[in-house]
Amino acid sequence: MPNLLVDTDPLLAHNFFLEINGEVIAQLSSVSGLDVEVDVAEVKQTTKDGKNIMRKTLGARNKAPDLTLERIAAPDSTSDALWKWFNAIYAGGMKLHDVGAQRKDGSIVLYDSTLSEIARFNFENGWPSKISTSGLSVEGSDPVKETITLTVEHLERVK
Repeated sequence: MPNLLVDTDPLLAHNFFLEINGEVIAQLSSVSGLDVEVDVAEVKQTTKDGKNIMRKTLGARNKAPDLTLERIAAPDSTSDALWKWFNAIYAGGMKLHDVGAQRKDGSIVLYDSTLSEIARFNFENGWPSKISTSGLSVEGSDPVKETITLTVEHLERVK
């Protein structure tokens, strides 16, 4: 029987950051959608004795999720890098001659309580497709939160 004792600490992330081209542009309070999935194709085959069977095999491409990022709202959307990026797409669309400025490579980086990097998910050709602001009320004292949908074409865990 294998030794089931774990000799390392579990992965506990205390800090999450969004990096674009190696530069931190946002500290995040939560992240979801860090799903790395392989596309599955079903193939109908006939055996030597004439029986039809379905086989599952690796599909043509890997699936990329939408990432959902949550953070405390930026106090000034005109100087915030994430809002600038979103507004450029919102106002100008996805221009074919300027795709590189709108689709960016980046990472979701997780740090532990000592600020040591413990995990990294790299994405390619990402762009913010939606920013939602939490409900506002004069009765509460909670900080205003933003939820950002980041559409990506490829995601992989590299650390």
